[in-house]
Amino acid sequence: MSPSAYFKIVRDTFRESGNPEVARMQMWYMRHQFDYFGLKMPQWMPLTKAIHKEHGLPEGEDLKVLARLCFEDDHREMQYFALETVQKKLKEQAPEFIDFLEELILTKSWWDTVDWIAKLAGMHFRHFPELISPVTERWMDSGNIWLQRVCLIFQLTYKEKTDAALMFGYIRRLSDSKEFFIRKGAGWALRQYSKTAPGAVKEFVATNRLAPLTKREALKWLKKREQ
Repeated sequence: MSPSAYFKIVRDTFRESGNPEVARMQMWYMRHQFDYFGLKMPQWMPLTKAIHKEHGLPEGEDLKVLARLCFEDDHREMQYFALETVQKKLKEQAPEFIDFLEELILTKSWWDTVDWIAKLAGMHFRHFPELISPVTERWMDSGNIWLQRVCLIFQLTYKEKTDAALMFGYIRRLSDSKEFFIRKGAGWALRQYSKTAPGAVKEFVATNRLAPLTKREALKWLKKREQ
């Protein structure tokens, strides 16, 4: 099946199952940046699984073409379908697939898709750790807040395998940023790592000039544990 035919099946299935009232609420929540069919995750995920089961998963270049078609669509659920499909095939991808993930980060960028792609980038980096330094350095130097946010949070699931020096270094480099999603992302990364290395996070927060939002987010789990 061609990517365009596959795309039409997904779009038609999602449209037929949508709820206009839910769509209005979703569009309001996302500041009217995207259209919605009115499918929440408990609705679109089973539909996605059923489509995958019936039609299979696209391979190679077809996967990229399908994902691009989904990201061109105005409806946000189509981007969610694309990312779920990419995630299913991620383990099969070559190192250079990181360039395609970068393309998706930069397409219709907002926290919901960017944070999901950050998780995918983290999974890809686990398979190809030699990519971490050159790719994230390039992203940091780009000045793009979404690429920089990914640099901060791609290690959220790494636990004891977190490269703390890398994470701390990137947080320091972005400490003057006024961007909400950078400050929040830095705090999220620190909070998550505090569950693995509480002492290291406490020391980092105490000895570095961080935005108040970053500090609050970083220490949330530690303060709750101490109560």
